[in-house]
Amino acid sequence: MKGAAAAAALALAIALPAACTLPQEESAFEQTGELIALSGGDAGAQGACVICHGLAGEGDGELVPRLAGLDPGYAVRQLEFFSGGQRRHPQMVWIADRLSWDARQKVASYYAALPVPALQPAWPPDEAACAPATARLYHLGDRSRGLAACATCHGLQGEGVGRGNPPLADQPAAYLAQQLNAWRNGQRYGDARGVMTHVSRLLSDAEVTALAGYSSVLRGASAYPAPPAACL
Repeated sequence: MKGAAAAAALALAIALPAACTLPQEESAFEQTGELIALSGGDAGAQGACVICHGLAGEGDGELVPRLAGLDPGYAVRQLEFFSGGQRRHPQMVWIADRLSWDARQKVASYYAALPVPALQPAWPPDEAACAPATARLYHLGDRSRGLAACATCHGLQGEGVGRGNPPLADQPAAYLAQQLNAWRNGQRYGDARGVMTHVSRLLSDAEVTALAGYSSVLRGASAYPAPPAACL
């Protein structure tokens, strides 16, 4: 009897540490990426992605980017940047700090699986965006200024090259211009070898606006209407 009691005590002693290391119960609001997008997960309702980025991940056509169709690794990396200070946006920093690593992966995978929505850009390209000089700058760069072509990393049709370089096609032109200015002003960093910081500081204000308009209507990963003939 004593032997049986001792064996039971030993088994309990072994089991207790294991019980203490069990993972915490998953938040009811972080079980799926869709639920996080709709509820905000542990960030609460005020952190719900759909409030700003739309039910289909389409963005607002102006200063809020589309998330639908973005590579999940890229999206997770941007959440890391917000949390780590490489990107500055009070609301996004607050949300990123409240999402666990697993939650970030789930919500990024959810948006990656959504189709690119067919929406008319809120800021259609103007004459400067459709000028041949803008197309040359995007596709060929400017060797005299040491300016690399946007297409090298973002693709001939703005589709993005590889997982680390995001698509520009179908992103709002106003948002793209805003981000170029953030790179220029040191409000955003963390890119490999500082390429975006370097490139953005070689561009004039007019070139930033024109390139943003041109990039947004390229056909890569696009469900938007075809760009004007002048931009083809």
